[in-house]
Formats: sequence, structure tokens, C-alpha cells
Amino acid sequence: MGIGELKHRITFLKPTITVNENGFEIEEFIALKTVWASAANLSGREYYEAAAVQKENTVKFKIRAIPGIDESMKIKFNGMYYNITAIDNIKYKNRYMEIKAVEVKASG
Repeated sequence: MGIGELKHRITFLKPTITVNENGFEIEEFIALKTVWASAANLSGREYYEAAAVQKENTVKFKIRAIPGIDESMKIKFNGMYYNITAIDNIKYKNRYMEIKAVEVKASG
């Protein structure tokens, strides 16, 4: 992968538990790290497999390897939020990671 492909900014959001004014615990997401990434929609076989389980808004992000990233986090990209569904340390070289994430739909 060429460095020029990492042209999008994404922010990893980490879940934290806070206590509100009424004493109830609530889960909030705070910005952890903003990095450069490539972003691509699924295509071909991956798209049809995702669509079969209602995950048609899945995006693949590729970033330089960062320790500590896990599936409990979210990604903010272009004003949208994504739940991380899979993380792949490409060829186990600890150089790049491919992250699949599903868009979070606003509940109404």
C-alpha cells in the first residue's frame, strides 16, 4: 500500500462509563486518536455476503498498525459513526491494519 492511499481522516472513539447527575451510569464515547486511512465500500463477494445479513453499509478502512484498537470502539468518518466488526493485522507484519465497520443508524 502506498502512503498516498491514506487520504481520509478517521477518529477512533473509546467507550467510557460516566455517572450522570442522577447517579446513573451511562456509556459515552470519547475521541482516542485521529489517524490517516484509506476507506472503501465493500465490493463483489464481500458486498453480497454483508448484504445477506443486513450489513450493506459496511466500510473497509486501512490504517497503519496501532496497538490497542479493538471491537469495542467506534470510528467517526465524514460525520458518520461506525461500529467496528473486524480487525485484521495484514499478514501479521504489524505494519497495516484492515478494519471492517458497519454504519450506525440513527434510531428514531
